[in-house]
Amino acid sequence: MSNLQDGLTPVAAVRPLAPYMGGKRNLAKRLIERISAVSHTTYAEVFVGMGGVFFRRDLRPACEVINDWSEDVSTFFRVLQRHYVPFMEMLRWQVTSRAGFEKLLAMPADSLTDLERSARFLYLQRIAFGGKVTGRNFGVALDRPARFDISKVGPMIEAAHERLSGVVIERLPWSAFVARYDRPGTLFYLDPPYHGCEADYGEGMFTRDQFAAMADQLRGIAGRFILSINDTPEIRGTFAGFNIEPVGVRYTVGGTSNAHMARELIISN
Repeated sequence: MSNLQDGLTPVAAVRPLAPYMGGKRNLAKRLIERISAVSHTTYAEVFVGMGGVFFRRDLRPACEVINDWSEDVSTFFRVLQRHYVPFMEMLRWQVTSRAGFEKLLAMPADSLTDLERSARFLYLQRIAFGGKVTGRNFGVALDRPARFDISKVGPMIEAAHERLSGVVIERLPWSAFVARYDRPGTLFYLDPPYHGCEADYGEGMFTRDQFAAMADQLRGIAGRFILSINDTPEIRGTFAGFNIEPVGVRYTVGGTSNAHMARELIISN
């Protein structure tokens, strides 16, 4: 009840449309509990990716803003929000095929229309092994149906389209986004690239020296923030002085036999 009194209203959680490197599926429940416990009037997600945390939230404030410096990501959400019908038409006859995957992978994204680019992006992300953004490989799982089945993806796209109603979509460098939306009442959620994996999202997207700049900027904001990242001595040192909560997370790759435990950090002010 206190959440509702704080101005948060219930909203149906939605399944993210595709895997994404660092998508936080295993940590999402814990993060969403933390997000919902903070009184805020604006929710601002700095690195939205495929919306692994954004879509799973079941409470929303008056204003929601999502951001990603990736042009694939920002274009995809804008098309999903504003051009749902032609987007669905473009995907309707697509099937899971290695030849189709490799053909789309070879296409330069900046040579395509926004609709074509977004359809390409969703198809590649759903099929690529491990939700990789760079170095994608055709993924096959022998214990489940084809990864791109429009009869299953279609209802998910419709739900995501409806959830995006009223959401502001930005494409700004993370620092500029934080500066633009910082004010009392704003809650930022940041999910930057893992320390040591900065190049996994493409050349020039993020560099290791930006962690120190991020910590410095977050020390001076008027709003609140929650940040999730892998647990390394360097990150603990860079973000010293903030609230740092270590969390154990169980990850699997290629089946439960390959499960392993990892430690992540939830950092906040």
